[in-house]
Amino acid sequence: MEMLAKGYGIIEAPVWLPDRGLLFSDVIFGGVFCLTENGDVEEVFAHRRGVGGMSVHTAGGMVVSGRNISYKPFDGGATITLLEGNEDLGLLGFNDITTDAQGRIYAGGVASSPFIDEVDLLDPGDLYMIDLDGSARKVGSGVLLSNGLGFSPDGKTLYHTDSRRDAVYCYSVNDDGTLGPKTMFVGQDSFPKGELPDGLAVSEDGAVWVAVAEEGYGLAVFNADGSLREHIEIPLPMCTSVCFGGPDLRDLYIVSGSEGVEGEKEGAIFRIRTEVAGLPVAPARVALPGS
Repeated sequence: MEMLAKGYGIIEAPVWLPDRGLLFSDVIFGGVFCLTENGDVEEVFAHRRGVGGMSVHTAGGMVVSGRNISYKPFDGGATITLLEGNEDLGLLGFNDITTDAQGRIYAGGVASSPFIDEVDLLDPGDLYMIDLDGSARKVGSGVLLSNGLGFSPDGKTLYHTDSRRDAVYCYSVNDDGTLGPKTMFVGQDSFPKGELPDGLAVSEDGAVWVAVAEEGYGLAVFNADGSLREHIEIPLPMCTSVCFGGPDLRDLYIVSGSEGVEGEKEGAIFRIRTEVAGLPVAPARVALPGS
């Protein structure tokens, strides 16, 4: 395992771009960055905080979460809002996002501060889908703290982490992108170390690779039937997310935060090689208002 970069508050939203490298955000101190193939870190988008999820868009930029879901072009052009939060309606913002094979965007809404300790005080949030024409609708509900999202290889199942329930759920996916009822994939007793499951990625064999953010020290890897395959350790206790990258999608990038260690900028990026390749994630193709 290699440590490739360090010095961030909480690293989230890792996305591999073959022509650029690994894009990631610092949720606490702001900014989106790129770890290039030669090991340099470049700033891509300055300042924006709270980016818990990202997806590349075919228009030549990134879709990012936070207080809203927005498109930010790489050329420095204007930011375009795709889905707005509304604190008056209990939608504080959005966390992880993903896309399906058609390019629709799925975004987990956040209805309560993630820093509230008492689960009984949390308001559940909803899961949203932004369709190809730019329209948005709720497709799931009852999520205390929305985190990792990812599709199975056949696109018929969507996995979704609810961190404050210590569980990963799954939904059947209809042809129009809407979802069936939420069912349990793995619960609290399934994790061999730690709790608070966070970001996730899916490999081409259907396994689900789940970051464990609270004293988990790494990833729990589950087979498609929910059985535990292995636990992958990292040196830091707050493992926040994961993605596959590299030319053959067998480089596993694991990102972390500073919680549990001394210092506020201890978040780091690790990389290991895997025997199985990651599942490619399609770019977003949703319509951009005004463009």
